[in-house]
Amino acid sequence: MDFNVKKLASDAGIFFTRAIQFTGEKFGQVEKTELDAHFENLLSRADSTKNWTEKIFRQTEVLLQPNPIDNTGSRIEEFLYEKLDRTVPSRPNNEELLGHYMQDAAKDFGPGTPYGSTLIKVGDCERRLGSVQREFLQTSAIGFLTPLRNFLEGDWRTISKERRLLENRRLDLDSCKARLKKAKLAESKAACEGEAVPDFQETRPRNYVLSASASALWSEEVDKAEHELRLAQTEFDRQAEVTRLLLEGISSTHVNHLRCLHEFVEAQTAYYKQCHLHMQDLQKELDSSNGDVFPNAFAGNPGHSMASGGSSPLDPASAVETDTLKIEEVQAPATGTRKAKVLYDYDAADTSELSLLADELITVYTVPGMDSDWLVGERGNQKGKVPVTYLELLS
Repeated sequence: MDFNVKKLASDAGIFFTRAIQFTGEKFGQVEKTELDAHFENLLSRADSTKNWTEKIFRQTEVLLQPNPIDNTGSRIEEFLYEKLDRTVPSRPNNEELLGHYMQDAAKDFGPGTPYGSTLIKVGDCERRLGSVQREFLQTSAIGFLTPLRNFLEGDWRTISKERRLLENRRLDLDSCKARLKKAKLAESKAACEGEAVPDFQETRPRNYVLSASASALWSEEVDKAEHELRLAQTEFDRQAEVTRLLLEGISSTHVNHLRCLHEFVEAQTAYYKQCHLHMQDLQKELDSSNGDVFPNAFAGNPGHSMASGGSSPLDPASAVETDTLKIEEVQAPATGTRKAKVLYDYDAADTSELSLLADELITVYTVPGMDSDWLVGERGNQKGKVPVTYLELLS
């Protein structure tokens, strides 16, 4: 086995010297070179950027894939395909699987039956939702997660490497300063001893010669220590400048991540908008197709009124259908009105409904014959049906 013994011994000596310097700094026994305030601010900003980027990255992964434990096998497969530099095969997501199951069940129950035909429509909507989600996940992964990952695995690793190297250069510099200080003290002491007049009556007059020789040796040691200090200072200054440039690049990283964040918000907005439109289309389609089987299944359910009041759905006085109910003719009752806080924005589907804005307060009350999922809401001169699930009743 061929290895350089001298280099190994030199590296061990450098490591030992650094360890002594580091330990002395911790106990306050030796001096430490302090970085300037601007450099310290850059270091603090870089650490903060790394920590928060890592947290945002991890939580975004959780948002896009809520149950990573359930997908452990998929992740292992993706890892293997990535290492083999091959394309990961496409697999259906949860919404697409649900859509497939619904449509397969419809074939078994009979697509001509009311339940079977409804399963087909809902299953098709679920598959479309799954397709929209797949596109959203791909867009978010490319436009938002990838830049964050590149920073953590690329730029930050480079910064960390250069910071460790800078710390080693600082330890070497401070060790040289301590060595020079020690050599100067020894040289001064040897010079003072050499200035004393020797007593040649002593039995060992050679002490004077030894003192002069020691002074010369320490003077040589001081020159050597000063030379090493100059080299260490040069290496430290060069490494500090390299590290400073990398740390100042954090500002560019913030600008890049800001742009990616805007793209992520746009992708989320488009995703939820498309999902909302798909669900609205499905609800309207079910309203129109199931009206003969379940009259007013989504607008008002007379079966609920029959169960609660005991009257027959064939009785004209048993319920007032909300489709024929003229909201503008409805009058607020003398008692029974309540204040409600709107929880979410709501866009009216037709003129009989009232559009809502989150956090606003409106007056609501019930109308005989109206489905329990709806209330009549008033805001100033505006009046219309409002869904109960969008409200928080206050009084």
